[in-house]
Order: sequence, then C-alpha cells, then structure tokens
Amino acid sequence: MEPNRKTDTFPVMGMHCAACAHNVERMLLGVDGVAAATVNLAAATVAVDYDPARATPEAMKAAVGRAGFGLITEDPDTAERQKAEAERRYRRSLSRRCMVAWCLTAPLMAVMLLAHTAWTDWLALALTLPLLAYSTWPFFTAAVRAARAGQTNMDTLVAVSTGIAFLFSLAGTLLPDAWTARGLTPPCYYEATAMITAFVLTGKVMEERAKHRTGEAIRALMGLQPRTARVVLPDGTEADRPLAVLAKGDRIRVRPGEQVAVDGRVLDGTSAVDESMISGEPLAVEKAAGDAVLAGTVNGRGTLLVEAREVGATTVLAGIVKAVHDAQGSKAPVERIVDRVTAVFVPVVLGLALLTFIVWLAVGGWDALPRAVLSAVSVTVIACPCALGLATPTALMVGIGRGAQAHIYIKDAVALEQLRRVDTVVLDKTGTVTEGRPEVVSRHDEPGLTPADLALLRAMEQRSEHPTAEAVAASLTDVSAPAPAIEAFESLTGRGIRATAAGAVYWAGNERLAADMGCPVAVPDADGLTHVFFGRGEHLLARFAIGDRVKPHSAEAVGRLHRMGRQVVLLTGDNAASAAAVCRATGIDHYEAGLLPADKEAAVRRMQAEGRVVAMAGDGINDSQALAAADISVAMGRGTDIARSVAQLTLMTSDLRLLPQAIRLSERTVGTIRRNLFWACIYNAVGIPLAAGALYPLWGLTLTPAVSAACMAFSSVSVVTSSLLLARGRL
Repeated sequence: MEPNRKTDTFPVMGMHCAACAHNVERMLLGVDGVAAATVNLAAATVAVDYDPARATPEAMKAAVGRAGFGLITEDPDTAERQKAEAERRYRRSLSRRCMVAWCLTAPLMAVMLLAHTAWTDWLALALTLPLLAYSTWPFFTAAVRAARAGQTNMDTLVAVSTGIAFLFSLAGTLLPDAWTARGLTPPCYYEATAMITAFVLTGKVMEERAKHRTGEAIRALMGLQPRTARVVLPDGTEADRPLAVLAKGDRIRVRPGEQVAVDGRVLDGTSAVDESMISGEPLAVEKAAGDAVLAGTVNGRGTLLVEAREVGATTVLAGIVKAVHDAQGSKAPVERIVDRVTAVFVPVVLGLALLTFIVWLAVGGWDALPRAVLSAVSVTVIACPCALGLATPTALMVGIGRGAQAHIYIKDAVALEQLRRVDTVVLDKTGTVTEGRPEVVSRHDEPGLTPADLALLRAMEQRSEHPTAEAVAASLTDVSAPAPAIEAFESLTGRGIRATAAGAVYWAGNERLAADMGCPVAVPDADGLTHVFFGRGEHLLARFAIGDRVKPHSAEAVGRLHRMGRQVVLLTGDNAASAAAVCRATGIDHYEAGLLPADKEAAVRRMQAEGRVVAMAGDGINDSQALAAADISVAMGRGTDIARSVAQLTLMTSDLRLLPQAIRLSERTVGTIRRNLFWACIYNAVGIPLAAGALYPLWGLTLTPAVSAACMAFSSVSVVTSSLLLARGRL
C-alpha cells in the first residue's frame, strides 16, 4: 500500500445479498480517492483502501447513502454498538413482517376458495392491501435500488410478480364491467402476492438467524480473555490492572484457578495448566520456570509468576480470533441457486411480456389492444415465481427438519450446497474421533498387590496435581478396602509422587521415577498411551496405561466415508504415537500430529490449494481456525460453544456416523432443489409461449390469466410435494 493511503473497515447497514454488496462497492469506488473497496457480507463490513487527503469517511458515507445503505464511520466501539442495535432492529422488523404476511395469507387463501363474487374480491383486496403496504413494500424499495445500479435480483422478481399480480387483480376489482363486457372474467390473483411475500420472508428470517449465530462466534472468542491481570509492581506490591494497559515485560501473578492473561514465560512456581482451549488435548500440562504459557489457558492448583512476552492483539488467542474473522469473510458468498436462475429469468420474462404486447399490436393493430394487454399480463402471471420461490425454501426446510430428526443441525443452505462436494474429510482427534477425556484403558497387577495398596494409591493420587492423577483415582473408585494413613507425602516434579505409609515407601509415576526407586521398567514404543507405574520400595505393584479412548462408532463412520469415496485425514495437537494408534484403530488414511491451531488451519489451506474440497470436523476452540478456513465446517454437539458457533453443521450427539449421513442428506436436498427448479422452469418454458398466444393463430389456443394462475398454482403444489419426499427414506 502506498504511504499516503490507509485502509479502514466500516460497518455497513442494509446489505442482504451479493447484489447489495456489489452496489456498496460500486458506490465507494466512485468516490474520488478510493482505490479499493471489499465488502465482507457475512460480517456486514467494508474494507476501504483510500487516500485520506482526497477521500473522507463523510464522503464515503454520503455515497453509500445514495444507494440506500448506511455506512457507520464513528469510532470502533460506537460503530459496533450502532451496528448491533441496527441488526437487532432489522431482525425484529423482518420477523414482524413475516408474521403479518402469514397471518394475512391464511385467511386470504380461505377467501379465494369461496365462490368468485364481487364481495369476495373486495374482501381479498382488503386483506392484501395491509400485507402489500407492510410486508411486501421493502421488496419494492430494494428492487428500485437494484434497478438504479443496473441489476436485477430476487427482490426484483418478487417486486415485479407481486406488483403485476396485484395491479392486474386491482383492475379486475375496480373495473369488473370492463372485463365482463368483453366476455372475460375479472381477474383476481391476490393470493399470488401473499404467497410469494410470505415464503420469501420466511427464507430471509432463516438466513438472518444463521448470520447472527455466525457473528456470535467472534464475540464468544473475545469473551475467553480475562478482563484484568494481577501485576507485580517494581516495589513488590501487586495490583489488578486492565488488559489494555499491560505491556511486554510486565510480571503477572497467576493464582490457582485463574486464566492466564498474556502469552509469556514462567519466572517462578509450578502448576498444571489446562491448555485444552488452545491445544484441544484433555490432559493439563505441567509448567515450571522457563516454560511458555498462553493467554486464555486456565491455571491449576499452583501459583505462577509470568513475564509477559505478548499482550493484547499479539497473543495466540487474539490471533485465533482474527483468523476466524478473516476466514469467515474471505469465503466467497455462495450465491443461492434461485438467485442464479432469476438473474437471467427476470429480464427474460419482462422482455417476453413486452415482446408479446408489441407483436399482438403489430399483427392486429389497436383493435388487438385488449388481447395484447391480456396476453402480456398472462405471460407475467404464469411466470410468477411461486414455484421458483418455493423450490429452495421448501426443500431447505424439509431437509433441515429431516436432519434434525437424525440429530444433525444445519445452519443454512450454504452447508447443504457445499457438503455434497466434499472429497476430503479432516477430523480432529480429541473429542471428535476419541471420547475427549483421559481414562485408564488397561491395568496390569503384579504379584503382591493388595486391595489396601490400591486404596492407598487412590488416596495418594487424590492429593496429586499431576494431570493423570484424576484418571488413576477414578479407576479405583470401586476399591472398598481401607487405606493406611499417609505419614508423609512428596510431589516429584516431572516424575510423579511418593508417600510413606505403614512404615513403607510407596510411589507412583513415570519410568524415570521407577528407575530412581530401583525398579526399572520398559515402556511400550509407539502405543500412544501414558504409562503410570505404582510400587512399594523396589517392588513394582501395578501398571496403568492411560489414554483417550476411540469412540465406539468412529471406525464405522470412517469406513462409510471411504465407501462414499471420501479421503479421511486426522489433524491433532497430540503426539505422533497417539495419532498413529488412533489411525490404526479407525482406518483413517493419514495424520498430522503436534499441530497448533494455526498449523491446523495451514494444513486445511494446503489441501484446498491442491484442489480438494475440505470438510473439517472438530469440537474445541483450538479447531475454530481450521473450521473457519474449511469449505464446510462441522462441530461435535458436545464440543465448545465456539466450535459450534463457527461451524455450519453440528452433530448434536457427537456420533461421527452422523457425518456421512449429513453428506447423504446434502446430496438428496440439493438434488431436490435442482429437480424443483427444473420442473418450475419447464412449466414456464411450456406455459409462457401458450400464454403469449404462440398457438392462437393455428388453433385459437391461448391461456387466460385465470388458467395461467391455475398452472402456476399446480407448479407450486408439485414443487412442495417433491420437497416433502425428502422426509422419507433412510440417510
């Protein structure tokens, strides 16, 4: 970037589709001094690269305002509050307009089922007017904005179809004699206006809810950071200070149970620190002088004195927050299937209606004016996008409902559209493939071990702060023998624990402690387990193997993914031995071990650079970066709120077998949407020429608006019926 340019990010209000984003970018690029403008539709922001000597935020705000959008240029805190409030107001307004639309549509449909009389037409008009004025009106204003930018979109389609249907019906209601005098039935198609409005608003409400949940991911990540830290001052006194005033080199006291506020190095003290929110691994990590600690991690029972190395925006946790935000924004907005169809469909239909009108006048002269108007309107009515408008939301609603029955929570159509294209499934290990908690997977008792010895071991481990102690103690809960009184207890950093009871020395720890006690032991190579040895003096009494069990159905899920033609990759922060053991147990193709959150993201992006379409499944905060970077993100239902917020898809029972079921559901749902759109277009391909009068010169055959409306209604019924079939059959 040139020295005289700067880049600022501003919240934008009023954007609801890719066309809106394009309009905002176009208006900003028209401001003198603006070199580039990039909209992040998911975050509702725009990054503007500009020359502050020529372009000002006020000029940019005015330019965006002319297109009907709002640019918030105040300071970041004020802008964020204004944006959040504006989004809340829009969601409430959208929900109210949707509710009003359905409340008026239901009785309107009942009225239209009655015999067609003048009073039913007036009653239908009375029901339609408030719906049009309140629920449908924003579509008209949005269509006008798009027209000013030289574009058409779904708003244009809704505005044109509802407007034509209403105006045509209004003409029939106000001037019935003008129609009956020519042997025609006064048109009445108010239900078309109501149906289109209600269904489209329902889809918009669903989209806004999904967008709001996505935004919660960033807010939740930021909430992991403590608000204050206890700083050790130069005179030795301590005081709580807000994070904003911390600097590199500050000494921070981290007391038992507190979160670490900075990335730093331990100066004094020992403790076990829970780093699962960063590494994803369930075992806490012992820390002593010289070891590194990370912001957001949770201290155990000890007290640590930490020297700050990175603070604020430069910590690893802050980097995760930024990476999730950037990855969400960098994903190209997935254009809805209907938007792609209607981008061509709307101008083509309008052109055909105009062409129909001109041809009738050219052939029949002014005497043919009634027929010209009637045929042009028939073309517009039969092309009314009820079927197109229903094709996606009905299939989506049924598909999401079918997924919910199978405990698969899908946020939006993006997940359904992309999941079927996945050829590589990336899995986190802990909590996704495995149970996510350490436990004793095997125990070998040596001769001489007594129940009293095991009771004593349980008492010793309950005193220990070692990460494996809880797992060993939990495995001994069924021991009923009384434990001898512990006369002395000692924690041996990096080795284990030792106690004196009943005149004997008991110990529990790793192979180094066993060797020190005169009882050398062999540790199995590459089994991926943590081994704890228990002995009395020089005698070994028991061996414990501690690990994270593979879930019962993980191997079955991997096998099904293989049969579906998907490659499966394991990414884990754990060691290579543990990763290899899990791959052997489940049949996973490949693994990468010892990864930090940024490494997982880099691995996902590397696969994408190779041309793969990647789905990432994880359950922890440490997975959120990779989840945001993946083409499709999957969270386990028992995982962290952060993983579920970032993910587009959540497996509510944490059963990995749901993932291949979700892929199958994606294939069936998208197939239904495409089939619906195909038949909706076929109806138009056949009906539009008939409505235009293509067969009238040969056989006098044409479609009146009433017949056109009936055809339109039949196409809608067929689309809904097709969508309902999604609820049947196994996944």
